[in-house]
Amino acid sequence: MIEEIRRLIERTRTRGAAYVDARWYPREETQSLVMWNGNLKENSYARESGLGVRVLYRGAWGFAASSSAGDPGGVFDKALANARAAAVRVSSPVRLADREAVQARFSSPCSVDPFTVALGDKVGFLKRMDSRMDKEGVAQRIGRLTFVRKQIVFVDSDQAEIEKLITEVFAQLEVDGNDAQGTSHERKVRLGCRGITRGWESVDEPWFERQADRLVGELNQVLVADECPKETRSVILLPGIMYLQTHETIGHALELDRILGYELSFAGGSFVTLADFGKLRYASDRLTARANATMPNSPGSFGYDDDGVAAQNTLLIDRGILVGAITGRQMVMEANTKAGRGIFAGSGGCNRATAFYRVPIERMTNINIDPGSDGTLADIVKNTEKGIVLDGDRSWSIGSNREQFHFGCEIGWLVDDGEITRVVKNATYKGDTIRFWNSLSAVGDDSTWELAYVDNCGKGQPNQIMQLGHAVPVCRFDDVTIGE
Repeated sequence: MIEEIRRLIERTRTRGAAYVDARWYPREETQSLVMWNGNLKENSYARESGLGVRVLYRGAWGFAASSSAGDPGGVFDKALANARAAAVRVSSPVRLADREAVQARFSSPCSVDPFTVALGDKVGFLKRMDSRMDKEGVAQRIGRLTFVRKQIVFVDSDQAEIEKLITEVFAQLEVDGNDAQGTSHERKVRLGCRGITRGWESVDEPWFERQADRLVGELNQVLVADECPKETRSVILLPGIMYLQTHETIGHALELDRILGYELSFAGGSFVTLADFGKLRYASDRLTARANATMPNSPGSFGYDDDGVAAQNTLLIDRGILVGAITGRQMVMEANTKAGRGIFAGSGGCNRATAFYRVPIERMTNINIDPGSDGTLADIVKNTEKGIVLDGDRSWSIGSNREQFHFGCEIGWLVDDGEITRVVKNATYKGDTIRFWNSLSAVGDDSTWELAYVDNCGKGQPNQIMQLGHAVPVCRFDDVTIGE
């Protein structure tokens, strides 16, 4: 098949294409298991394969895909025909940033392939977790496991050839209960970094059992807690909500195609402009954020993107100043042209597609915040006069350009005079993005830094679901409105 793809790429070049690439998926497998109150509600398995082809002709893209291996030449012909049709109407010809054409292979670290683990062992894990969560106060208990295994071969007309073997494991536990007023509350935990590998071994360990016990205890505290007060306090965000704050108001806001207006009709734009790079004080000088696709233990690490660009560790915000974005080969050229200056030296290696039948677009990798020097969680609490510690994403609302936000949390702990005093329920906080990040007054050390997995990031039209991660520390923000 690879030899045939090479031949068809060359044939398409001889017909006038300036650039051609193909992504062949020999296989992609997904298994999902859900246990609900001790019953196996879902056990599904899906497998697909196919070929996706992009052709650049006179400054216009054409794309085509097929799940049938019977006529790969027809896929190339259709992509070229689509590019020719688009070229008639193109007003701003596509240009691609230079990159090294490599021949490479990437495998995500995995000790135990989850697809080789017996179904009985997977169900047994969920049953053990269910029994730990089956306690007083818990009305609903849910355990989820999702496994992904895919092989991707990328070949292009620049002589690049890359094979990727990706294995992912996602897991989640959740307990729900009702308070005296009949309002439902939840506590949940998702699998994050459990070492440097991403196989079955990342869930098959005692860590999850400890989390199940913790969730039940915290849920029961919430069920009898007072309402979150409506006032202004410092908010101390644990990684279980800090990851979402990072995802929504840094990650999505700094996707370059959003900044250029390509997502406005679907998932919204960004308040960031091209003039902001190198100038905008995005946050206080305590914040350094980066898009790091080189971490071995996260689904936001994939070796090479779908432009054939090597994964990178790109600085986004340097001590509070906006310096970078989430980029691919096409958008950096367009942005530099529109800005009239060289904002971006080249692609950040962030162009990815969710499947062979979707076109690559700029997607988050691992959008991380560097740990700081303000100590442990206990240290930060001790140095907070009037605050609230928040954890768990319960609801979120984001401005269409990421300029503002409102988040609901699963649990809150009030802090007064440096001590945690009591639990509150229905905790919320809100703010304007730039003002909020500039109120950042403490960033926890390495002991508070955790990697959270995200398996459901949606973007694009048609919608594409992507997997990534966020490594974030405990952070404190001052003068924030809570409880509204």
